[in-house]
Amino acid sequence: MSDRKLKITINGIEAACEKDETILQVARRVGVRIPTLCHDDRLEPYGGCRLCIVHVRGVPRPLSACTTPVADNMAVTTETNTIRRIRKNLIELLLSNHPNDCMRCEKTGDCALQDLSYEYGVDGSRFEGEKWNLPVREANPFIRYEPNKCILCGRCVRICNEVVMAGTIDLTGRGFHAMPDTAFGKPRTLENCEFCGQCVSTCPTGALTDKKSIGKGRAYEMKKVRTTCGYCGTGCNLDLNVKDGRVVKVTSAYDAPVNHGNLCIKGRYGYDFIHSFERIKSPLIRKGMKFVTASWDEALEVVASRFKALLKKYGPDAVGAFSSSRCTNEENFLLAKWVRTSLRSNNVDNCARV
Repeated sequence: MSDRKLKITINGIEAACEKDETILQVARRVGVRIPTLCHDDRLEPYGGCRLCIVHVRGVPRPLSACTTPVADNMAVTTETNTIRRIRKNLIELLLSNHPNDCMRCEKTGDCALQDLSYEYGVDGSRFEGEKWNLPVREANPFIRYEPNKCILCGRCVRICNEVVMAGTIDLTGRGFHAMPDTAFGKPRTLENCEFCGQCVSTCPTGALTDKKSIGKGRAYEMKKVRTTCGYCGTGCNLDLNVKDGRVVKVTSAYDAPVNHGNLCIKGRYGYDFIHSFERIKSPLIRKGMKFVTASWDEALEVVASRFKALLKKYGPDAVGAFSSSRCTNEENFLLAKWVRTSLRSNNVDNCARV
């Protein structure tokens, strides 16, 4: 088998690609936008929303770009009058059963369905019929589920099964009554849910939202500050969404090199300590029976003097260090190096040792 790259053309742009790539992957790499609602880079191609349809020369029908593999000398056109008409019809059908409450929806300004409706000039008035009138699910302490806003893209189900592998939810029911739900409609509890919020991170509409950030600001009002999660040594990147000097919620981007947009419950929802009134913001040293605030220089001098006194009186075997798995590998290495070189001791341990 030859390993040579294939050559395709997308809107007149020539691109070299691998044989296992899809049209959507190549288009994004060369800067050609193809709209989609059911696609997530973390998930396997699904082809459910059909908004990513494109015209391929020699093929009599539109093909979904997210599921169609490239072929040598393929010529792809992503925008034609027919394709725009089909996409507009699909969006109109989605809005036929979608609540018109964008003014108070938490996803306003960051909603893929809203953006596409604006782009294709759809207002949801063309198709009229029965609408869902289902209750909002509030049982989960971190996630609010509004099934009336679901567009059945399947992203929440797929990320729960493909990435988290928890199997908490699946598409239930048939036809008009189909919806993502737990087995027998049971509430999401610790018995069946990881509380990781992965489903929220992939939802393109306001069907799934973080309860902790409800009413605290729109996405465009927040400044994202990239940082590294401090709960373990994995090194996941996350974005602190800050408004008026306070962290409103935590998200993660696909370009995060370690976690690729994925987070666990601690990384996504464990940020309350940032603004806790009990948080220690400066070093404390003991004077008598009380702890008093000190500068870093003063605190480090106290630590160094105590170590010197212990080493002089008892020798290096009397001191050691206990590191944390919340630190990075590099930080744990530096601690071990400091103990062995400065304190002349081999007493180094870690909380994760079994």
